[in-house]
Order: sequence, then C-alpha cells, then structure tokens
Amino acid sequence: MEYRKLGRFGVKVSPICLGTAFRGFWNGKTDEATCIRVIERAVDLGINFIDCANFYFAGRCEEVLGKALKNLGGKRDDLIITSKVWSKIGEGPNDEGLSRFHIMREIERSLRRLQLDHIDLYLLHNWDGGTGLDETLQAMDDLVRQGKVRYTGCCNHTAAQVVEGLWVSDANSLASYACLQNQYSLLHRWELEPELMPRCRQHGLGMMTYSPLAVGLLSGQFRRGQTPPAGTHWSRDGSRFERVMTECVDGVVQALVDIGAELGKTPAQVAFAWILDHPEITAAISGPDLPEHIEEVCGAVGWQLDEEARSKLDEVSRFTPLKSYV
Repeated sequence: MEYRKLGRFGVKVSPICLGTAFRGFWNGKTDEATCIRVIERAVDLGINFIDCANFYFAGRCEEVLGKALKNLGGKRDDLIITSKVWSKIGEGPNDEGLSRFHIMREIERSLRRLQLDHIDLYLLHNWDGGTGLDETLQAMDDLVRQGKVRYTGCCNHTAAQVVEGLWVSDANSLASYACLQNQYSLLHRWELEPELMPRCRQHGLGMMTYSPLAVGLLSGQFRRGQTPPAGTHWSRDGSRFERVMTECVDGVVQALVDIGAELGKTPAQVAFAWILDHPEITAAISGPDLPEHIEEVCGAVGWQLDEEARSKLDEVSRFTPLKSYV
C-alpha cells in the first residue's frame, strides 16, 4: 500500500479510505461480524484511513468500528479514524446542527461508541446556515486543544463556504480545516473540479471523495436496458435505475469495461484509479459490505492509467449528470 500526505499536513494516509457506513448492515443483508471482518481485512491490506459518522445506523456503525478497533489492539495507534457531526440524530431541538452544544455533546457520544480517547479527523458533516461559523469553529478548536481531536475538516461544503471557514479560523487563530470530503466520480465531476480542487491546491487541503462508484453504477454489473441484479441497491427501484442509467452513463461503464479488459483490471479498479490520478485527491472512500469488496478496490493502487486511457475517461464523462447518485 502506498501512502499520501493529507494536503500540506504531515500525517500520511492510504489512498483507499475504508468507509464504514455499511449500507448492507443498515438493510439487514450483513451482520456485525461481517462488518468487523471487513475492517480487519482492510487493515491487513495496509489501509490506515477509516471513515465513519455518528449518523450511520443511528450510531451503530461507530459501535461496530469501536469493537473492531479493540480487536486490533495496538494497531489502532497506526490508524487515522474519522467521524462526523451535524446530522439529525433525534427529535430534540438540539439534536442536529453545528452549535457548540451539539458538537460538544456528540463528540463525547462518538468517543464512547468508538471506545477511543480521541478522533484523528473530526468532520463537519454539512453546512449549518443557522449557526454562526465562529461558534462552530471555536468549538472545534477547543476539541483540538483538549486532545479529543487531532485534525478538523468539513464535508459537502461549497468552495465559498470552505474559504469562509478558512478565513474565520485564520482571523481568530483557530484550528483550520485539514481536509474536505465531497462526492466525486466519473458520473459526478462538476461539484469538485471547477472550484473545490483549485482551493485544495491553493490552501494545501486534503480531499476525501465518497461514492466513487456512484452506488455501484460504475462496478460494471449494471447496464442500460438490463434488469439490475436482484438484491442490489438499484433493483429496489427499477424506474429510478432506468432514469439514471442514461446512454451517457452507460457509455462511461463501457469505457471502464474496455479499459479494464486491456489492463487486466476490473471496471471498479479503473474507476478508482481515475479518481486517484488527480493530485488534489488524497483518498477515495470505498464502502464495502464484504471483505472481497475491499480486496478488489485495493487493486486500484500501485499503478496509474496511461494518458490514452485517462483521456478517454475524461472525454466520455464530460456530460452533466443528475445531481447525485447517493
């Protein structure tokens, strides 16, 4: 496994980040023991970057990750663990958002579920227009000073929101964002490329990307005009699948299949390699349900697309897609 610096910061992380939202666990298709095996296999493969959030399965994914980390013993000290705050986690008036109250309460709950004394990268899961940014960032800075958080970052922010956060941190001598997290794939390019990638370069920010396979659409098992395989995410809503799997989308899938055949790689490995070929991207988040899923994705590391393949994928994915495949 190779490792990359998190933007301008000294910590090094694997370019494949293990996502522990575990959709199959939420949907009752996998169990806790399987999730733990996925985590253990990822660490065995050299992955040291693991992503989670307080919102995932009402906190149960943090609990599963905590159990896995306990099983790993001393290996935990070599891992960079993330979690997030913002999402609605209850019916109370303070059960969502980025107020100081909510952040300070949720970090304690996350630490208990994870069985940790600190979180390495704590992320604002989304923008909160109802809370002053100074309040939010002061609370995050306090967590860093208390030793409960090592680095901070934000998810799903626009370039303007990221810059505003950097300005508020700089003006008040607060801990600054180290990393962003946004959706990015061959089917969802235009949220990042025009403005967020330049801001990453300008300010030395790391970038984690989620949904690299567009919820499986780029895995090669879904094709236009064909019925989605039974038991998959897309088999539950055939009309949505037909709406999403346009001729342009299917063209991207075909390009991945063709390039993969030439290189001896799977379509998923090619899709990940295309993302990781961007110097602004620190890591792409994989969301596996089974150990063999993370094994396949790790086959995207250690090689690069040649110029011809990269240009082909760039060209075939230039269309404007639907807003989100998540």
